[in-house]
Amino acid sequence: MDAAFTAEQDEIRRTLRELLAKRCGPEEVRAAVRTADGYDTGLWRQLARDLGLPGLAIPEAYGGVGCGTAELALACEETGRALLPSPLLATAALAAPLITALGTGAQRTALLPGIASGELTATLAVPGTGLSTALGLTGDDSGGDWAGGGRAGGVQARPAGGGEGWRLYGEAAQVLDGHSAGLLVVAAHTGGFPRSRTLLFLVRTDTAAGLVRTRQTSMDETRPLGRIELRDTEAELLGADSAVETAAALVAAGRTAAAVLAAEAAGAAASALDRTVDYVKTREQFGRAIGSFQAVKHRLADAYVRVQAARSAAYYAAWDPTAAGLALAQALEALRVTAAEAVQLHGGIGFTWEHEAHLYFKRATADELLFGPVHRLRDRAAQQAGLFLTGTTGAEEAV
Repeated sequence: MDAAFTAEQDEIRRTLRELLAKRCGPEEVRAAVRTADGYDTGLWRQLARDLGLPGLAIPEAYGGVGCGTAELALACEETGRALLPSPLLATAALAAPLITALGTGAQRTALLPGIASGELTATLAVPGTGLSTALGLTGDDSGGDWAGGGRAGGVQARPAGGGEGWRLYGEAAQVLDGHSAGLLVVAAHTGGFPRSRTLLFLVRTDTAAGLVRTRQTSMDETRPLGRIELRDTEAELLGADSAVETAAALVAAGRTAAAVLAAEAAGAAASALDRTVDYVKTREQFGRAIGSFQAVKHRLADAYVRVQAARSAAYYAAWDPTAAGLALAQALEALRVTAAEAVQLHGGIGFTWEHEAHLYFKRATADELLFGPVHRLRDRAAQQAGLFLTGTTGAEEAV
């Protein structure tokens, strides 16, 4: 694998880092998360207009830049360094790939240009806590039980009267940017017992009746979540009525999201480590900088190795999406450990809300709750790689 980046990729990284250094410091992050949308809409429009950020991986035919997952991952590594609150992950890594893969020609033409320009934000709404399962990251549930499975709860879909359109009812909690997104891609169960299946539906939040959205209190304010309540809400089927195609598209989108999120987590871990290294160089104890103590050096060296391994895994996943789940596990663990070291090595100030160290720790915890946990990501990767046989016992299970 050639890990060298092109001049264009390096320029994306440099330009984005310079812009975020000016517009997305700790104080700007705190101010942005307290707005109604949960992010700085002015900065989002600038990122979309000047850098084409939400359209990096969207084909040029639909107004996008026409790059790929690698460029989107590089951009998200920089947004992770700044802990940028934005709808980028939900819009560009979850919703846009699903619309591109499943949407009809008319749907792609109507929606993707708006997403690429930043005028339309979107997200994927999955009932309950089944997001990582729906995306194929922590389990294989192609039957779609996470969407309701024909039982009470979840989100249910039924054809509207006259055979035109669909109606959705139910709710989904912990939806990324669910309170502010202009477009919802909703996973819903339909068909009852005879033709039980899970499909994806489009809901335009500006015109949908019977839609109630509430911003939820989240552990990580830079990753806002919303509750979606659908009360006989009109919706449009995304693509064809095929549960097989839907499941395959969700798994593919899960790999893209995992690769992007791994890069973002690696960027956040690198930033937390850099801040900690800078601090231990200046904080003195017993007449010398604490960074000169051997125990502190060892802890920072271990964190550095984790960060570099996470970054390498994220880059590899951007090139080979089949490794995305394992790369995500590596990056989330690196961020959790590095953020914990940042809190500890900043001493008493690291435990305060006024310091930014806790923002990195919250990001690590919240991302693992949404897309993990790490041990399940690794277990799923081991299953897909065929490391363990089924139907045997004892030592015969190990290969």
